[in-house]
Amino acid sequence: MMRRRTTLLTGCTALALALGTTACGGGGPVSAGGGDKALDGQTVTVAGVWSGSEQKNFQKVLDAFSAKTGAKTQFTSTGDNVSTVVGSKIEGGNAPDVVMVPQVGVLQQFAKKGWLKPLSATTRKSVDAGFAPVWKKYGSVDGTLYGLYFKAAHKSTVWYSPDALAQAGVKPPKTYDEMLKAGHTVSDSGLAAFSVAGQDGWTLTDWFENIYLSQAGPEKYDALAAHKLKWTDASVVQALTTLGKLFKDKQLVAGGQKEALNTDFPGSVEKVFGPEPKAGMVYEGDFVAGVAHDQFQKTIGKDADFFPFPAVGGGKAPVVSGGDAAVVLKDGKNAKAGMKLLEYLATPEAAAVWAKAGGFLSPNKKLDLASYGDDVTRATAKSLVGAGDSVRFDMSDQAPAAFGGTKGAGEWKLLQDFLRDPSDPKGTAAKLESAAAKAYQD
Repeated sequence: MMRRRTTLLTGCTALALALGTTACGGGGPVSAGGGDKALDGQTVTVAGVWSGSEQKNFQKVLDAFSAKTGAKTQFTSTGDNVSTVVGSKIEGGNAPDVVMVPQVGVLQQFAKKGWLKPLSATTRKSVDAGFAPVWKKYGSVDGTLYGLYFKAAHKSTVWYSPDALAQAGVKPPKTYDEMLKAGHTVSDSGLAAFSVAGQDGWTLTDWFENIYLSQAGPEKYDALAAHKLKWTDASVVQALTTLGKLFKDKQLVAGGQKEALNTDFPGSVEKVFGPEPKAGMVYEGDFVAGVAHDQFQKTIGKDADFFPFPAVGGGKAPVVSGGDAAVVLKDGKNAKAGMKLLEYLATPEAAAVWAKAGGFLSPNKKLDLASYGDDVTRATAKSLVGAGDSVRFDMSDQAPAAFGGTKGAGEWKLLQDFLRDPSDPKGTAAKLESAAAKAYQD
């Protein structure tokens, strides 16, 4: 399971796909309304990581743009290495007009290389009116707005089997301590509490980030994400200690630490929603729903549901997100028309097209929640938008890849080591600081 497919896409498919009535395929291209066909005969080229149902549903948005403006669109899927692919296209004189960028770090890299055009006054106005300032911050470099966050992921969702919790007689918890207590009750009823995907180090960074954001607060989260705060700080040690309590509790982790280290992300979902359940709950983002529905035919809202990641130690409940930002390349052959596409993507009208198709969350607060096809997606979107400026982008995705995004290295490996032996939070923090210092210096 690639890192991008988890943090930055809202799923292998859709929350809305999970309800047969709102399947992705429904309907053809949606018209965006009238328009003056000002771009008749022009073609806008777009590159992004999406493939499969996500590419198909984004094409509906592009078709709606075409219906409104007369422009043709051409989408190319880059695969996961968007920065390498786009770089080679620029060098080859074949730059796309618009790129959907899946990481803050990549957007910053593109801006610093001078590849991007600042967004138009029209788009800036839409962002100011419709988006929490935090989304503008993540789309900006040195005070200039280059990226429009069109699609978001909600990474503060704990998914559970309603049957398992009902059998144990527990309700969705409101605090982290209540969650662990509920976990012990679930365990006493015959199932482990949590399925943990320790084979994929990125899932462990997500556990840490939610605990850290709630326990230490957004200011320290921002400082740690920028490496302005050292990983040896007491707040990091405290968060690791909190996480370690769960990791070392054999009642809470399905199969114990050893089995968790041999469980990948899809496998962790299977342990809760597969034919032979081993656990009552699995923590990960809203994309869990796609796996539960597609692979195990679960009806979301009935056979699989979620509660928000609960507040830790008196802090606020965390909302960690990921997202895809649209940027316009200077070297695109039709960058002016590309800018018009971004002006359209900034509207609730554009977001509504994909929201109706499913598999999508928008950070645009002007999008009517009724546009989403089911109650679970509406609840997830409401939580994301309602969090406003307290939303924080996935911390490891803000870090240099050597520290926050490389299999068998940096934060991924060190948190796997910590899962294996959570007895020394202070020592783990020191190792994390050593790896971070090297990566941020490079």
